[in-house]
Amino acid sequence: MILTGVVAALAILALITQAGVFLLERTYPAQGKIVEVAGGALHVVDIGPRDATGPAIVMIHGASSNLESMRQPLGGRLAEKHRVILIDRPGHGWSARARNEDSTPDTQGRMIEEALEKLGIVSAVFVVHSWAGALGARMALDYPQRVAGLVMLAPVAYPWPGGVGQYNRIISTPVIGWLLAHTITLPLGTLLAEAGARGVFLPQMMPDGFIQRSATPLLLRPHEFIANAHDLVDLKEAVREQAPRYAGISAPVVVISGDGADKTVSTSIHSRPFAAIVPNAKLIVLPDVGHMVQHAAPELVISEIEAMLGRIAPGRAAAAER
Repeated sequence: MILTGVVAALAILALITQAGVFLLERTYPAQGKIVEVAGGALHVVDIGPRDATGPAIVMIHGASSNLESMRQPLGGRLAEKHRVILIDRPGHGWSARARNEDSTPDTQGRMIEEALEKLGIVSAVFVVHSWAGALGARMALDYPQRVAGLVMLAPVAYPWPGGVGQYNRIISTPVIGWLLAHTITLPLGTLLAEAGARGVFLPQMMPDGFIQRSATPLLLRPHEFIANAHDLVDLKEAVREQAPRYAGISAPVVVISGDGADKTVSTSIHSRPFAAIVPNAKLIVLPDVGHMVQHAAPELVISEIEAMLGRIAPGRAAAAER
């Protein structure tokens, strides 16, 4: 009888999850176009004037989010004068990947590189947040011709002590992870999502309506939650492998992070050593600012992006004259 009750409960939760996914995908539909790449398909929102001078701006979100987390505070405003490419990382938002194991910065960087080639983006300034800091650094190493500049917001760059949460490890485990993701994750996550998001913003307040405007609930769909778990679980080893190459990054870099108030990604472990070893890096540490730098200081971030674009344009003009 106990076994029958457990099976019945799981079946009910699975039906609730399916209904929840149906509602989520109609509440937060895709806003851009799908670009097919090897191993997946990337959802891209391409905004701003196509004939804008200078490099385009490519914006890439971190873990547990999607491209809307970069569009809201920054992308829309930058698109008033620049071409802005917002990308859902593989497996997130409305992007798909064929394998959950395609979770590392090098693999996702290859997929984004292919998409940018198809979009005709010769070079761009990359604006990356959190998990995508490791991705931006890897793309600057692997595709230096594509990365004209790099603006990193509270980036992950190095191995860190501790883990990424036991639940993520369980979800990334075959069979049991699939079962949990398709039964309890969405109902439970719906109850906990707002509190979790508020914690990432601290000590700043989360903007009213952020969860809805950023389409954050899409994360609770089983396939995306599993992909996100793999991204988090596999990241430490990935940055351990790529970190010794950082001195070879040739693009100009600006790193903007909070001080010790960021309890999600340590500035001392990641931003400070990264900026110290990269030849053309500038570090800005903001007092009393948490992990969501783009929301806490959007004017500063936009001014640094504009300044980088201004520095890059004369150099490219001189190179063309030669």
